[in-house]
Amino acid sequence: MKSIVRILRKEWPLHLMLVPGVVLVFIFSIIPLYGLIIAFQRYNVAMGFGSPWVGLANFEFLFSQPDFVRTIWNTLFIASWKIVLMIIVPVFFALLLNEIRNVFFKRLFQTVIYMPNFISWVILSGIMFEILAVSGIVNQFLGIFGVQPIWFLGDENVFRWTMIFSDVWRSFGFGTVIYLATLTGIDQGLYEAAHMDGANRFKQTIYITLPMMMPIIMLMSILSLGNILNAGFDQIFNLYSPIVYSTGDIIDTYIFRVGLEQAQFSLGAAVGSFRSLISAVLIAISYYLADRFAGYRVF
Repeated sequence: MKSIVRILRKEWPLHLMLVPGVVLVFIFSIIPLYGLIIAFQRYNVAMGFGSPWVGLANFEFLFSQPDFVRTIWNTLFIASWKIVLMIIVPVFFALLLNEIRNVFFKRLFQTVIYMPNFISWVILSGIMFEILAVSGIVNQFLGIFGVQPIWFLGDENVFRWTMIFSDVWRSFGFGTVIYLATLTGIDQGLYEAAHMDGANRFKQTIYITLPMMMPIIMLMSILSLGNILNAGFDQIFNLYSPIVYSTGDIIDTYIFRVGLEQAQFSLGAAVGSFRSLISAVLIAISYYLADRFAGYRVF
């Protein structure tokens, strides 16, 4: 007990700094949890939380709707491909940047690939509508090689891949910086020893660089598991349209459209509750796996 008091006396400024954040979390994240009860009601605005209870009827109705089941598949498809590519692409570019010996060009390319990460999808969506239009610069470039114009944002077979690759293009710079930081921590003596043994740069990458990067790659992969139901609301909401709902509608956009635009608050809350529950389980599993296989602990 005395040791606890001693620690608190020593670290009380740090705990005091946490108070504003804890208060905000309590106000905006804990208190609103009470509103989840409307997922089990036939909610009426006039009656408020006194609306009649319907139990699991909202959930049963949702899972009987083909549209909702389709959004789950779309979310898993888009999110899974984003996670996979957000591991492969940053590692690849980090290895390429690591081979650049000129410090100026190395920092220049690092800044260029990281810059899109600071641009919101509200701005990027306007840019993409222009460059990906049927008469946009991308289709004009493809036309040089005889490729017919592609409706990137209006073809349901192309829309999902457009979302995947555009999000990877915007975000992979952040992962690249992380992997570059990992590369700087590798003992250069390993490369010198490998060079003396006759290993070229490719073999050094295969047998030294990648194995040394594997713990952080594994950690990033495991932690990404918690985002498997997060396919990118900001991006898709700003770029999709009813014509691509069949392949582009995800859980988050479905919640927004049903819960707010159509004012079916109970259904929207039911979908949100389902997503939050699955996400919480996946996050718990991801942190367990991170501790089990990568030695990473949050607490």
